Amino acid sequence: MQVAIGVGSANSGSRRDWDNQVTFVQEAEKLGVDVVWTAEAWGHDAVAPLAYLAAVTTTMKLGTGIMQISARTPSMTAMTALTMAAISDDRFILGLGASGPQVVEGLQGRPFKAPVTRMRETIEIIKMAFAGEKIAYNGQYHQLPLPGGQGKALRLSQPGNDKIPIYLATLSPKALDLTGEMGDGWVGTSFTPNTGGPVIEQIRAGAERAGRSLGDIDLQVGGSVAFSDNVEGLVRKFKAGMAFQLGAMGSATTNFYNDAFKRQGYEEDATAVQELWVSGKRDAAIDRVPDEIIVESNLLGTEDMVKARIKDYRQAGITTLRLSPDGSTLAERIDCLGRAMDLIE
Repeated sequence: MQVAIGVGSANSGSRRDWDNQVTFVQEAEKLGVDVVWTAEAWGHDAVAPLAYLAAVTTTMKLGTGIMQISARTPSMTAMTALTMAAISDDRFILGLGASGPQVVEGLQGRPFKAPVTRMRETIEIIKMAFAGEKIAYNGQYHQLPLPGGQGKALRLSQPGNDKIPIYLATLSPKALDLTGEMGDGWVGTSFTPNTGGPVIEQIRAGAERAGRSLGDIDLQVGGSVAFSDNVEGLVRKFKAGMAFQLGAMGSATTNFYNDAFKRQGYEEDATAVQELWVSGKRDAAIDRVPDEIIVESNLLGTEDMVKARIKDYRQAGITTLRLSPDGSTLAERIDCLGRAMDLIE
């Protein structure tokens, strides 16, 4: 089992802690971590941090987790990916996601309609660029060259590189199916190994329909890791983040994170938390998050408990465990990650 970490978040631009982030990544590489992902929501972008990290790391892979398909044209995404692969000695992973309607329509000013179709078209155009082909495409949402204009089909001047892996951050059944069909990996979230079987099976079904196997796809998912004998205290600590995910990561009618937990058996809980959050009852929403969903979607407790959770992820078919080590200081986070790495190895 490989291990991944992440840097950045929705509020990543609210504080200047980049030096600590760089040190964390470098220490993680020394500990044997395989991949670092950069988040992109409405804080830092996903690419610039990776370009910096490419210069101060040597072995770990560098993935965008994720580049929003609404924020860039497919051709620009391909150009950026080819550039990142060139400057990182082919350590780059192109992670793509559709984001959600609040960000896509509110921040990017783009329609969110048909995100799976838009994702498919984006991937097809990117793969043409990666193959070094002239980019001529006639899709439902992308037409290249633009009809009736002065443009012509162009081939990127960068050499083709069809070895750049494409990972998809997906949650809905149709999007998971697309991951199985077209993705080299899955950047998962809102997943519990004991109830997430249907999620994995959806990816498998998409893969098999495309003549592939589930083994062709790197399944990456995980959660926060924290060590303590006081499990109740840890659970309480992580409830606010889960309430935000269930209640605020999307609109009142479209929340893919909430829907993902519903499909894993938490429909009543996910609905109740969202209703409380949307109505402005934030504290009540936090209190309503069940302990079970925190325990099941993270790696918390004693070393024996965390070790058991690692085993659960392995048995669920997860090939890369993505960890968010707990700690109030950089040193504590690094120490927490080191303890987890020892248990995984």
